Amino acid sequence: MWPRFLASICLALYACLPALARERPAVDVPTVTVQRDAVARLRIVATDGSYEAWADNLLPGPVEVRLDADGGARPQALPALPARASVPAGGSVLLTRLRPPPAREGRMQLRLNGVPGSSNAKPRDITYLLPLRLDAPRIDQSFDGRFSHDSDENRYALDFAAPVGTPVLAARGGIVLQVDTGYRGSGLDYARDATRANFIRILHDDGTMALYGHLAPDGAQVVPGQRVEVGQRIGSSGNTGYSSAPHLHFVVQVNRGGQLVSIPFRMQGVAIPTRR
Repeated sequence: MWPRFLASICLALYACLPALARERPAVDVPTVTVQRDAVARLRIVATDGSYEAWADNLLPGPVEVRLDADGGARPQALPALPARASVPAGGSVLLTRLRPPPAREGRMQLRLNGVPGSSNAKPRDITYLLPLRLDAPRIDQSFDGRFSHDSDENRYALDFAAPVGTPVLAARGGIVLQVDTGYRGSGLDYARDATRANFIRILHDDGTMALYGHLAPDGAQVVPGQRVEVGQRIGSSGNTGYSSAPHLHFVVQVNRGGQLVSIPFRMQGVAIPTRR
């Protein structure tokens, strides 16, 4: 079972901007801490009388970002906030130029949300390979599953029952975007466990992305930026995060206007139940 995965990768990155002096910008340009699983970094550069807000893509594939104020008085911005942009793999984009509101004392907060993928994805009709080395796969939760497949990003997901350590295979070739297999343990406390599932995300050549979730700790056999072929082993199944039993969560997603949305798919040798 898989929670709303967007919570794990649509990260808030905060920067506190000191008020500008009347004649020159303050010199203590803030340092932004990049959170675990971040897809982009907010970078603030002091210029002559203002600040530049840059988004740096941390992934080997495209991301879309949205910058906005996060509480307090809104800074002057050109372009105005919220500022949105697509950032190419490993690239950087100037989002806006900022000045604190007139007579503003203290600091302002900014929030950067980043989502992997491009809104220009054009999904093709592909038959996916079974992503597990199993003779008789069993689906514990199917499309529109009542337990946790009730959100846009997971509505068309499959949960395959699988003993811990079962080889996980690439259901389709592509570029590895994200790998996180550092979490241990599982549970049904949503607040505690929802963002603690290990995963691998792979970008396909049509812009769609496959997510393989609840993997074993330290079980990844791929790294970001690596190209994988269909059927190649990428990791091991596990029981991490918001989960009641060992299984593999598999879903195909696209970025639609800065939101992850799951899409239906076909899988070789698997009859997908309408609901379970």
